[in-house]
Amino acid sequence: MTEHDPSSNLGKSFIWLAWIIAIALLVFVFQDLLEQQYNPNQEPKLSLQANGKAEVILQQNRHGHYVTNGAINGSQVTFLLDTGATQVSIPGHIAKDLGLRAGATMRVQTANGSINVYQTQLNELRIGNIYLYNVAAHINPSMASDEILLGMSALKRVEFSQTGKQLILREQL
Repeated sequence: MTEHDPSSNLGKSFIWLAWIIAIALLVFVFQDLLEQQYNPNQEPKLSLQANGKAEVILQQNRHGHYVTNGAINGSQVTFLLDTGATQVSIPGHIAKDLGLRAGATMRVQTANGSINVYQTQLNELRIGNIYLYNVAAHINPSMASDEILLGMSALKRVEFSQTGKQLILREQL
């Protein structure tokens, strides 16, 4: 006849709990590292030039893209800079969260084919300390990503130059 030891069960429970906590901490740490690799510009480097123009320096991510945090109408968003996009392109689910109004429908050509989008206007778009006002954009209901494509309707209003793996955005006065 074997006797059941309650302290042995308690010890095993604590070992399992310790393993679960350790795995959760590793997931948390590695998720943060992966996010930093995808968006190394979560807090972009800001400065002012001698002439008073705002400047933002962005680092390339591991895929060679420029991804940065910013804001539309005061709400935090993530931008993927896309010089091949004519306008700022906002996924439908993000536009809804931002409370953007869908205007006239227009047909556009994307890398995935021809789609219908809705025109909209952004009162304010911010990247770091660069503010742009009344920016033309469109709402793309077919886009499922969580990033907003920062197209030329915004980028043509800033000076930008690339050096190595850095992109420097400067405010135009």
